[in-house]
Amino acid sequence: MLINVKTVYPCPDFHLELEFENGEWRRFDMRPLLQMKPWSCLTLPGRFDRVRVDYGTVVWPGEIDIAPETLYDDSVLIQCAG
Repeated sequence: MLINVKTVYPCPDFHLELEFENGEWRRFDMRPLLQMKPWSCLTLPGRFDRVRVDYGTVVWPGEIDIAPETLYDDSVLIQCAG
């Protein structure tokens, strides 16, 4: 089941707080990915915070992205709708 991202907030500890279309807020740990290309460049000052939502997933400059199903499946619930 594909659940698109509606909102993303970067956190200083290389986590993302994500709001999904189903109303859930989830926290995704980017640290394991930051050791691999193409995500390793996001550790440069000012790069990680330039994240945005585009077509239901998170995207950084240079069109670096992560599949929304990965963001959902590998994140932890922090708040439920309602």
